[in-house]
Amino acid sequence: MKKLLSLLAIAAVLISCNSTKKATTAVPAKPTLTVEDYAKSITAEELKEALYVYASDEFEGRDTGEPGQKKAIEFIKKHYVALNIPSALPDNDYFQEVPLERTSSPEVAVNVNGKDYKSVDDFVTFSGSNGTINTEEIVYVGYGIDDEKYSDYKNIDVSGKVVLFKNGEPKNKDGKYIISGTEESTGKWSNMRQEFSSKTDIAKEKGAKAAFYYNPDAYANIAKRFGSGRTRMDLKSTEKKEDEIVFMLVNTTLAEAIVSDIATNSTSKSVKLPAVLTYKSNIEDFNSENVVAYIKGSEKPDEYVIISAHLDHVGVKDGNVYNGADDDGSGTVAILEIAEAFKKAADNGQGPKRSVVFLHVTGEEKGLLGSRYYADVDPIFPLENTVVDLNIDMVGRSDPKRTEGDRNYVYLIGSDKLSSDLHTISEEVNKKYTNVELDYTYNDENDPNRFYYRSDHYNFAKNNIPVIFYFNGTHDDYHQHTDTPDKIEYDLLENRSRLVFHTAWELANRDQRIVVDKPTEKK
Repeated sequence: MKKLLSLLAIAAVLISCNSTKKATTAVPAKPTLTVEDYAKSITAEELKEALYVYASDEFEGRDTGEPGQKKAIEFIKKHYVALNIPSALPDNDYFQEVPLERTSSPEVAVNVNGKDYKSVDDFVTFSGSNGTINTEEIVYVGYGIDDEKYSDYKNIDVSGKVVLFKNGEPKNKDGKYIISGTEESTGKWSNMRQEFSSKTDIAKEKGAKAAFYYNPDAYANIAKRFGSGRTRMDLKSTEKKEDEIVFMLVNTTLAEAIVSDIATNSTSKSVKLPAVLTYKSNIEDFNSENVVAYIKGSEKPDEYVIISAHLDHVGVKDGNVYNGADDDGSGTVAILEIAEAFKKAADNGQGPKRSVVFLHVTGEEKGLLGSRYYADVDPIFPLENTVVDLNIDMVGRSDPKRTEGDRNYVYLIGSDKLSSDLHTISEEVNKKYTNVELDYTYNDENDPNRFYYRSDHYNFAKNNIPVIFYFNGTHDDYHQHTDTPDKIEYDLLENRSRLVFHTAWELANRDQRIVVDKPTEKK
């Protein structure tokens, strides 16, 4: 009997084990997919479907702060909610509020040496604090530079005074720039967008109350853009308005009334001239939004790969909706498809090792405002932990000026500026997976278009975060109401979107973080 009981017990154990084994093996395993399988989920058909909505008249040109832009952010948010991709912000709020201010033409009067000068005709005002400045002298500070290798402020006191400086930077007798020591200028002191802020900041630090900036080559275009009747948009200032320096771009007539030989003379000096400046601002505060979603990394969650595109365009003008299908509806829907591919991988147990951030920024058309707010004011994820920014801005069309080479191309800008690793990875990934012709025409530092400084990646690059800017070039519909979704070449948009996905996948999953081996001075 004991033997029988023992045999029955053994049999029961065997049956139990066998049942357990069958139950375990009955659960189907998830299929093992490759990065190429996930990339194939990015299709021309889905890109087209999304873009025909996003770049429709319903979105009213997506002008920053306007109702159409609010519709755009809701469209983007709904996509992430539907995919169950979480927000990067608390309380599952996908919107990063960006405080802005809209400045209409201020009331400004300028009198130098008894002569009145007119707004737009003679000067354009960019900032100021309400009040009147009376002075008996104007201090000319040459190029307005204060650098360890060269300074226009040496032995010059500008505290409480009005200063005048001109664009550019000095060269030595050999024709090389003094600061860089080469035949190439520094962006900080010569690139118009950068020197605007760099030189004005120096003047303010030195205590100047007002600054006249002379740039004859730029005056006509800037006066047309920012003159009377125009409004200017910027991040809401955190400074007290009474402490803000009066900053004006002046034309040749006004500049030469102060320094007659300003074109050839760069020597700092005090000019005894009476001047009266009266300034009354006209500023309206309002808010816009960035949209931010992310997939948390499985192994290195505190390192971040950002994929960015701007969500805004230029609105409605003269009754025409500027749909911005290429600029930058193409980049926006590309990110949405890329995010979906990453989510499919994550749901299949193949999520990225590093966190991947999907960043849709506002106000690009107004001066890279949304990305500047993210990078300079409120980085949701620490900049020091940000591995790269892959920025997609206009990737749905072809450049008619590009008469040679493969139709299946994309312009790459910035890939080699800060990290040799990034450039190498970009090339290798493309060769392995997509075979898009990578065109570096606009990556040349001397390219007159200066595209490297003109899209949202730059606000990351200036912080020594490696970047790639994906771009198809401009065309006749650029910033016109004819930039519509029917003109998009969806097969090219698919190929370029897949290229960005493959590159982001490699950067998010490689063992070592890419190295910044060519850092630049932070601007």
